[in-house]
Amino acid sequence: MVESQSALCVACEQLNIAAEKLKLDPGIHEMLKHPKRSLIVSITIKMDNGEIGTFIGCRVQHNDARGPFKGGIRYHPNVSLDEVTALSMWMTWKCAVVDIPYGGAKGGVCCNPKEMSRGELERMTRRYTSLILDIIGPYRDVPAPDVYTDAQTMAWVMDTYSQFKGYSVPECVTGKPISVGGSEGRAEATSLGVVVCAREAAKNSGLKLKGATVAVQGFGNVGWNAAKIAYDMGCKIVAVSDSVGGIYCREGLNPYKVYEHKSKTGSVTKFKGCKNITNAELLETKCDILIPAALENQITKANANRIKAKIVSEGANGPTTPEADKALHEKGITLIPDILANSGGVTASYYEWVQNLTREHWTIEEVNRKLENKMVKAFNDVNKLARRERSDMRTAALMLGVGRVAEAIKTLGLWP
Repeated sequence: MVESQSALCVACEQLNIAAEKLKLDPGIHEMLKHPKRSLIVSITIKMDNGEIGTFIGCRVQHNDARGPFKGGIRYHPNVSLDEVTALSMWMTWKCAVVDIPYGGAKGGVCCNPKEMSRGELERMTRRYTSLILDIIGPYRDVPAPDVYTDAQTMAWVMDTYSQFKGYSVPECVTGKPISVGGSEGRAEATSLGVVVCAREAAKNSGLKLKGATVAVQGFGNVGWNAAKIAYDMGCKIVAVSDSVGGIYCREGLNPYKVYEHKSKTGSVTKFKGCKNITNAELLETKCDILIPAALENQITKANANRIKAKIVSEGANGPTTPEADKALHEKGITLIPDILANSGGVTASYYEWVQNLTREHWTIEEVNRKLENKMVKAFNDVNKLARRERSDMRTAALMLGVGRVAEAIKTLGLWP
């Protein structure tokens, strides 16, 4: 049973916790509760059947004290301003935790992309881009892919922006195809960060990664790549799931073959040699490492005491509620929070942006080396603070992220 607490309530509660721990100036605390700018747009396009379709979209820019706004664009039937506001806030902390010069933003369109043609998605994307054009740009706000958007979506955003400017501006967006300025390794970057953090946590707890059992909730881009990377590192993948359901195999499964199966059938379920399970059962699977890489509010106070993993590395945004955080910490489970664990994506986006600005193209080895070094340092920064404060890692990550943003605001001052 999913708790009804909204993502924005969770984000504000987390900010309150960090503010109290940091003894944050009340004025700065109040500033950080609210985004700097929220734009709601009505997107009208001609549908394939000749009718006019109207979709509501938004772009929320939370804070830019540390650099240009940065954040994905998601297409989903449940997109709301509150959800996007929460996600923009998390992006602000995420960029600060991994110490890259960005602030947080997020965008979304309320639609069902699974029921739309490629042509309809392209027209909607270009129309949406034209409506937010005045508030985005290479030095102002740099969008990226998110739920149900991809490299092709970003290519449309880039081309639309460039058409308005009159010249190619690849640095206006990240997560693009390599053929138009995208970075090597971008598609796997979030997942690599999730697994690297899990590896570092395993080292700290004396757990050997080779042979460690892993369960992955969600088999989209983040979940599938996390399963693949963990498998290639020598882990045993015992369970995976998607929106339809999941599969479990105590002896371990090959994620590459599961991916082929899903490509043919539309779901990971009914994979040969595996037992079908629900998403709820996957979360409670006995394993060493659990990677929730689906949606928000999956681990709650209702099921936290049934989580059997030793390490939880959050691939999704907000998969664990504050009450569940506390319960897992009391059980001795190491939880690596989303604003640390899945920051590999925005870090690789930053590298793509730098490459575009300088018109360079780095090798995948260079990108992955820089990314791994950045993630290891961020993990150690958070872990060191958690030990010093005798807190869980989420509280430490929030303290680190919020503290860095607050320091930037304090240093810049208010104008006028």
